[in-house]
Amino acid sequence: MTDDQRHSGRRQDRSRVTRLAQMLMSALTVGAVFGAATSLVNGISHSYADLESRAYTTSGWSIAEIVSVLLDSGWAWAGLAVAVGWLITRAGESHPTALAQGAAAGALALLAATTAYSVVDTIRTAEHFSWYGAEPLVWWITSVIFGAPLGAVGACAKRPGTIGLLARLTVPVGATVQMIVLPPGRNEVVETIGKTIVWTVAAASIGFIVVRFLAERELVRRRR
Repeated sequence: MTDDQRHSGRRQDRSRVTRLAQMLMSALTVGAVFGAATSLVNGISHSYADLESRAYTTSGWSIAEIVSVLLDSGWAWAGLAVAVGWLITRAGESHPTALAQGAAAGALALLAATTAYSVVDTIRTAEHFSWYGAEPLVWWITSVIFGAPLGAVGACAKRPGTIGLLARLTVPVGATVQMIVLPPGRNEVVETIGKTIVWTVAAASIGFIVVRFLAERELVRRRR
């Protein structure tokens, strides 16, 4: 092996390490911003809520509360892991490498999000936060258990074919199902607004994804 080959190999190794570090930092940053934003929006929505009023309790709502309901839903947190897995994966990456990177990014994003959410909640409410308590530990374990496969799904979203299509449909279909099984909101008005927004965006997303997939397949067929 020549000196030039050794230097080239070292540069490639450094490049891989640098990219891995950037990937991890991106996942942590996006997750932390999402978690902190969710906590802050929850706080704002609570400040507008007049829960002592019977009318507000049964039919009242605010824009902040709707945003809070959307951000603090299970599908949104799952979508965070999928989105991060998609963002950090290069289209030309080998499949095993892409899956590993997506899984790591998804888990890290949810870990950062749950941590940031807890920290901001603690600061906002001036309550004591136990890093070693049962509840934070449960959420961190849950973040890894669900974040890793969801991040891998995000990595698959850039793949062509049926696997890529199913990966891209995961979040809108999951959001639609959650609105049926576990709709958000503390009263019927908030629940109806939340379901309408999610179903509308999900339907538009599913339509766009399927139409684009069919158009790409047709283009490939014509080129053959």
